Amino acid sequence: MAARRSLLDQLPRAGRRDAVQRQKPLLLRGRSVAWMPPVLLLIGIALLDANTSGRFRIISWVALVPAIAAALCGVWGTAALAVLSLLTYVVIDSSWPHQLQTGLPDFILVLAGGVLAVLACSVRVRGERRMLHMQDVAETTRRTVLRPMAPGWGGLDHAAVYLTADSEARVGGDFYDIQPGLHGTRLLLGDVQGKGLGAVEAAAALLGTFRETAYHEPFLETVAGRLEVRMLRHLGYCAALGRDEGDRFATGVLVAFPEDTPATVEVINFGHEPPLVVGPAGVRSLPPGDGLPLGLSQLATEPPPVLRVPLAAGETLLLVTDGVTEARDASGEFFPLREAVTAAVTRDPAAADPAFLVQLVRDGTLRHSAGRLADDTTIFAVRRRARGYAADLNDVT
Repeated sequence: MAARRSLLDQLPRAGRRDAVQRQKPLLLRGRSVAWMPPVLLLIGIALLDANTSGRFRIISWVALVPAIAAALCGVWGTAALAVLSLLTYVVIDSSWPHQLQTGLPDFILVLAGGVLAVLACSVRVRGERRMLHMQDVAETTRRTVLRPMAPGWGGLDHAAVYLTADSEARVGGDFYDIQPGLHGTRLLLGDVQGKGLGAVEAAAALLGTFRETAYHEPFLETVAGRLEVRMLRHLGYCAALGRDEGDRFATGVLVAFPEDTPATVEVINFGHEPPLVVGPAGVRSLPPGDGLPLGLSQLATEPPPVLRVPLAAGETLLLVTDGVTEARDASGEFFPLREAVTAAVTRDPAAADPAFLVQLVRDGTLRHSAGRLADDTTIFAVRRRARGYAADLNDVT
């Protein structure tokens, strides 16, 4: 485990920070020093004015001090610095009566500058509070749709990364979840066509149905059928409200980990990119299947088939949405997902660990696209736990 963590630490991070973050003041040993730049500027102006000739007066430049404070400090801090700047102006300007004095016009300039700075700071702080409130709402929505999962949830080691194409959003049309139940553990990953709140609503509807049916239903085909019905019901509900959802649909992959056959998994593919199986022996793709996306059953003559494929101990399922597979570089080339994963596993078989694998694909995708994601991006990796894990079904939510 230590060697695996060391490899992860050495991996280059492309990274992409959210554009909307909580405003953090300038800190020094845990204490705010946002007041320091405007104070240093005030002292510098005063000293420079005091050490220049009488024909070169810059004391009126202290009007800049509250303007700087308005961008860094709170309202009361800005007000205090505005008052301090005005007092400094009066003291310095009247200290040498035999020299040229700037007089009343510049006094009014410094006074007006301080008042305007306080007002501007008030507007900034109010906007930040509104932004933080909306950020909290978005975070609550994200945790409701994409709930956090405990380590080993459902007997699976898992790791996931979710990045929205909209830098100011926290959740989009991608969805995923693991649900342990009475007949083994199931997982679902998918991507709702389109963007905006309509896509989020469709994703939430599908996840709610999955969490209930995956827990109770013995057959994966039944779970798939309920998901299709739920998508159609959701589209009908939106139509009844007069909302034009167009031809909205959702691609997805539904996977079951049967308890009685630990060396196999059952997969139903709803027109999604086939998962990769990553292990010490190499990388292979699961069969694509013939299923249509959820919401398009009227175009199919029969339900999507259930594929039963081997999954050896230590092999990891890697599932991604089209934010990965359609990531392009400056020349228009797609991100070579399978090649990148194969190269990493060849260098070190420990790269098949879910946490390492997700980070590897995340960083590779962001490097390849220079951080410009054309679509929401989900990277989800799972494998059976090496040691037995039995969930208490009385506590399963």
